[in-house]
Amino acid sequence: ICEDFLALPSLVGRKSDKEKFAGAEYTVSMEFYMPNGKVIQGPDFHHDGQHFSKAYGIKFLDKDGKEKFAWQNTFAISTRMLGVMFAVHSDSKGLILPPNIAPIQTVIVPILFDDSKEKVLKVAREIASKLGDGVFVDAREEYKPGYKFNEWEVKGVPLRIEIGPKDLETKKVIFVRRDNGDKESVAVKDVKERASEILTEIQRNLFDRAKKLLAGAIVNANSLKDLKKIIADRKIGFARLCASHECEEKLKFESGGAKVLNIPEEQPRELAKAKCIICSKNADYFGYVGKSY
Repeated sequence: ICEDFLALPSLVGRKSDKEKFAGAEYTVSMEFYMPNGKVIQGPDFHHDGQHFSKAYGIKFLDKDGKEKFAWQNTFAISTRMLGVMFAVHSDSKGLILPPNIAPIQTVIVPILFDDSKEKVLKVAREIASKLGDGVFVDAREEYKPGYKFNEWEVKGVPLRIEIGPKDLETKKVIFVRRDNGDKESVAVKDVKERASEILTEIQRNLFDRAKKLLAGAIVNANSLKDLKKIIADRKIGFARLCASHECEEKLKFESGGAKVLNIPEEQPRELAKAKCIICSKNADYFGYVGKSY
């Protein structure tokens, strides 16, 4: 959902013992980097073991007919991810919605004049019929085209198609992408195929752009001094740490509120010889460190 629909890459890994869900055996989280330099936790997974089933008496009969306490997991995705999507993709004009999640993928704005209105509307509706679901024809006559352009940009509709009397003469329409503002003249006969291509391009571009933002924010921290500068620069530090709660508390204090976001499953080879940047004892893992909501 996050990658294919919301176009949002993330850092996936286990939470440290201190940061895991209270009562869980372990927690796996997805962490998302925001343009303001902070990180926000998205969907997560908690392996609860038998802690809660024992507390609440949740049992089942096993294959031998014996009562056992249930093993439980907890996982979810919430409306928080809409906020993350809005913050990561949008710009000063308004929302930018990935096509795969947008209620309206394409808006057609006919340029209306009294002497050509009916012809333009006819072609606009024919195009909408070819494109199928997720298309809206803005035929309101009380608003000028410029007003409509702005309104649909604010709402983040991925693709805008403009058609006026001059376009009827050339049998072409104008495509305008919301993600980068690029304009393109497209023959009416090619509208369906090209619209599909562009929507796919927009979806991919939004993900790639967010992935580049995330990758550019990760900086190796070889010392506590390095980490403090990385956090001050609103980046994410990749640091070697031990599993002690005391070191995590000191890390949080020294960095002005940063914490271990999560620990990737695939660890660097040098972990075997690495030392914790806080206490200089043997490191237990390399983890992502940053300020979060």
